[in-house]
Amino acid sequence: MSDTAVAQPPETKKDPSRQMSEAARATSDLIVSPDVYAHMDQLDAAFARLRAEDPVAWCEPEAFRPFWAVTKHADIMEVSRQNKLFTNGEREMLSYQQAEERVYAQTGGPHLLKTLVQLDDPMHYKLRHLTQDWFMPHKVKTREEAIRTIAKEFVDRMEDMGGECDFQQDIALHYPLRVIMQILGVPVEDEPMMLKLTQEIFGAQDPDLMRDKSLSEEGADADKGLSSIQETLAQFFMYFTNITQDRRANPKDDVSTVIANGTVDGEPIGQLEAMSYYIIVAAAGHDTTSASTGGGVLGMLNNPAQLKKMMDDPQGMSRTAVDEAIRWTTPVKHFMRTAQDDYELRGRKILKGESLLLCYPSGNRDEDVFDDPFEFRVDRSPNKIISFGHGGHMCLGMHLARLEMQAIYEELFSRVKSIELAGEPSFIRANFVGGPKSIPVRYKF
Repeated sequence: MSDTAVAQPPETKKDPSRQMSEAARATSDLIVSPDVYAHMDQLDAAFARLRAEDPVAWCEPEAFRPFWAVTKHADIMEVSRQNKLFTNGEREMLSYQQAEERVYAQTGGPHLLKTLVQLDDPMHYKLRHLTQDWFMPHKVKTREEAIRTIAKEFVDRMEDMGGECDFQQDIALHYPLRVIMQILGVPVEDEPMMLKLTQEIFGAQDPDLMRDKSLSEEGADADKGLSSIQETLAQFFMYFTNITQDRRANPKDDVSTVIANGTVDGEPIGQLEAMSYYIIVAAAGHDTTSASTGGGVLGMLNNPAQLKKMMDDPQGMSRTAVDEAIRWTTPVKHFMRTAQDDYELRGRKILKGESLLLCYPSGNRDEDVFDDPFEFRVDRSPNKIISFGHGGHMCLGMHLARLEMQAIYEELFSRVKSIELAGEPSFIRANFVGGPKSIPVRYKF
């Protein structure tokens, strides 16, 4: 194929008269920077300025195609509920323009995978419907005893570590992983591999987590970065191709069996769709919960009065504390949508074909929705978190995530006598999915 024939991502339409506001010029490079997402105070300040001065802001950050940054809770909800007007299929997340061009050149389209995140209806609905029952409240409830047993196992592990550990690395990372792997039917001995592959996808911008450490060097090119991601996906594909073959021959009561034998309109789902399905359940099914679990504990450790409330009444506080942890951490930082027609949002004219960045950390700090949004409160109620999204793409696993976090918070805070930071916490460098990287703690049981 000649260079002139290589498929290219569509150019985001630009009104020649459109200019970035002063607020957008000051913040557009910040709100796409993985480094800034590792420093919550910097990120909060950037989003606070946009909410105050330009809540639907035209942004042209360096090395990215332009987009509208949607930073108010109500506007994120307004866009999210209109799934036909604002679609996922063209551009579901921030990627460097050079990387987008490489994906188009290789695939002829915008995506390496076809997960629920990249798809729009009707295929999104049909694939989501395959496993939806597994993640509804009634089904999740049947797993509560097993989840609480796993929570106890990990708090036991923490107690056995002698009074110091890295809560994120030793507990929060592995507990939700064990839960979702049991639901998928992945054996315990394969969990370390699943964790590593997940971190290579969601932590691809972080030097400590990326597959190819040379990509952290200045000047690392898009081809090399894309190749690294493809190597990780290839490992996932090989593993779950074997799972598919096994579950077709030996069906079990697990989600892998549902995916392996899934059909849409009477036909088996395609290989790419099946592999993508496994990956989104395996990866997103624990990474976001891990981030929120650790983020909530860190929020309490930084607010002794809130920690005391939690320790005084773990059962009574756990439900509200979980939602506050999810609000505070907001592990999924954004999704993108593409306008299928012209639309006016908060007085700004969005043109057909333009992209919108739904800024969830900003929505979760919106002063019009949350009292004292920069305060962590274990008893915050109401708590209109937007971390799970809204509309047709609302998080499939949100009921499971809440139960997992509630179980481990109740187990931990009903047993631990004291707990405090034992060092400086750190955060993952990632503008898509992220949270704490390290939370060193000192404690007594």
